[in-house]
Amino acid sequence: MEIKYQMKLWFSLIVLFAITTSALGEFGGPLLKDFYKESCPLAEEIVKHNVEVAVLKDPRMAASLLRLQFHDCFVLGCDASVLLDTHGDMVSEKQATPNVNSLRGFEVIDYIKYLLEDACPLTVSCSDIIAMAARDSVFLRGGPWWEVLLGRRDSLKASFAGANQFIPAPNSSLDSLINNFKQQGLDIQDLIALSGAHTIGKARCLSFKQRIVQPNMEQTFYVDEFKRHSTFRRVLRSQCKDSSRDNELSPLDIKTEAYFDNHYYINLLEGKGLLISDNVLVTEDHEGEIFRKIWEYAVDQDLFFIDFVESMLKMGSINVLTGIEGEIRENCRFVNV
Repeated sequence: MEIKYQMKLWFSLIVLFAITTSALGEFGGPLLKDFYKESCPLAEEIVKHNVEVAVLKDPRMAASLLRLQFHDCFVLGCDASVLLDTHGDMVSEKQATPNVNSLRGFEVIDYIKYLLEDACPLTVSCSDIIAMAARDSVFLRGGPWWEVLLGRRDSLKASFAGANQFIPAPNSSLDSLINNFKQQGLDIQDLIALSGAHTIGKARCLSFKQRIVQPNMEQTFYVDEFKRHSTFRRVLRSQCKDSSRDNELSPLDIKTEAYFDNHYYINLLEGKGLLISDNVLVTEDHEGEIFRKIWEYAVDQDLFFIDFVESMLKMGSINVLTGIEGEIRENCRFVNV
């Protein structure tokens, strides 16, 4: 299985290199392995060490840093626009509904950037830091490791409206999720694999309240003979029984919340996905295509890891700025003066 994993991963890198190269404009260039080998040889080590320290202090930070890349790449592309603070007429994406009082990890990225600026001034982009931190977070929680392709540059703007429009909502329908991913150049396979990121992390009651208050939320593709779904729903209702608990947290994976594994898919098959947008992968899949892949991931963790890496590499190349596009920010929160 290890040989199979390595061969598939190398093939994914080759395919992604071709996709990235063909998609870039005349002023860009491809994302590369070892991009900072000469200009900042300790860049990846600095990121890795400080992500490890942050996760040791706060284990939930691994999921937060992974989520940060999703919320960055789905708005304008993987360009660190999500890190920009409100300044002048530009409203920060941090204030958008999917992010406000929810997205975390900014201080971790700030500190890593501070160290990298000291070691290699104006060399390592904030968007590359996000990509490396997401990879290291997954690996530290027991997930796969992959070679991050680097060379992204940082945007000069943020999009508050884009953050509200393009980041999938936790109560999304399956059709909405498919269309949302399609807008980013991602297909159904990517949707299924990347949803597995919910094997770590937690969500606020506010994010899944609709799942426990609406009577039809426990409908599934088979009869709930052992009352597993309704029991799970009662547990969630007890945790989030009124609006005073909207900010209470529940694990996205109730079985192994601290580990990056395939239990997210096992949970889906048992009707125990936390968010509506998790459960619709099964309940609204009328053709059965998604269910078959979920079943494969539930019984074969190595397959999930292979496909997750391939989709992360694909997502990490969305509308990247390279070459002389954008800039290398000195401070991730502000464009350079």
